[in-house]
Amino acid sequence: MPTFLGLSLDPKELINSLSPYAEVAIWLIIFAETGLLIGFFLPGDSLLFTAGLLAGQGKLDIWLLLPGVFIAAFVGDQVGYTFGEKLGPRLFNKPDSRFFKQEYVTHTRNFFNKHGSKTIIIARFVPIVRTFAPVLAGVGEMDRKTFVIYNVIGAFLWAVGITMLGYILGDVIGESVDQYLLPIIAVIILISLIPPLVEWRRAKKMPPPA
Repeated sequence: MPTFLGLSLDPKELINSLSPYAEVAIWLIIFAETGLLIGFFLPGDSLLFTAGLLAGQGKLDIWLLLPGVFIAAFVGDQVGYTFGEKLGPRLFNKPDSRFFKQEYVTHTRNFFNKHGSKTIIIARFVPIVRTFAPVLAGVGEMDRKTFVIYNVIGAFLWAVGITMLGYILGDVIGESVDQYLLPIIAVIILISLIPPLVEWRRAKKMPPPA
């Protein structure tokens, strides 16, 4: 399992290593993934779901998690939008590096071309795209008022929705959740990879510009 700053990116190991301040740490990770360009690799979906599962077992406080992850997701996208608004295209004219690839921008722009303003909601469920969508929106794809409306909806459906899904399942499964946790997370990751793979295949099939 990959690590970052000495911390495992496995959601359960990450949460356990951050106790007793796990709830606050989860807020910060969700903010970093949505609001900082270098946070695109952080385990957003699986972290929220695992946190919900553990809360369903009573190991985390669900009433700290829910408002915290919602605010973190909302503020993160607002910060990303402001980055795009203030820094403009300079953000996307950078050469490829370890943490930045031009293909990330291309995938995100394809989402905007296909879904319009709804991209801000849909992108929440798509790794990498959810990090770059608010920045691209700030560059000029969407006015701030419209962005805020879609950001509220997307933050609620993604952060609160996935956490609650994990919480309900954790409450139902109880102590036997450990034997199901890894397969569930694997399924979540596979599902989250489907949209970018579809967009990538579609982009490969498109004829080059004249």
